[in-house]
Amino acid sequence: MSALNTATSRTADELDALARKRAGARMGWYAHALVYVVVNTALVLLSLATGRHWAIFPALGWGLGLAMHGFGVWLSLGGGGLHERLLARERERLAAQRDPW
Repeated sequence: MSALNTATSRTADELDALARKRAGARMGWYAHALVYVVVNTALVLLSLATGRHWAIFPALGWGLGLAMHGFGVWLSLGGGGLHERLLARERERLAAQRDPW
């Protein structure tokens, strides 16, 4: 391995920090999606109880925000058990990457 490759390769601590950051971002999206489902379910029930169908408007607006959040998390990044699985997956992906330079 050349000196340049040694200088640019990531250490285990750097890989761990990056994996934690990515897994945390994905967990944040899962939490956002769960809150979206719970709150909008309650709004639909409330909307049906009043005999009007207004719950679609907050669901669409918030759904757009959730989609943008998802695109930011899932496209840019390439439960304790869930967090650990995501963390392990990110570690594996990062360890398998080769430095193109």
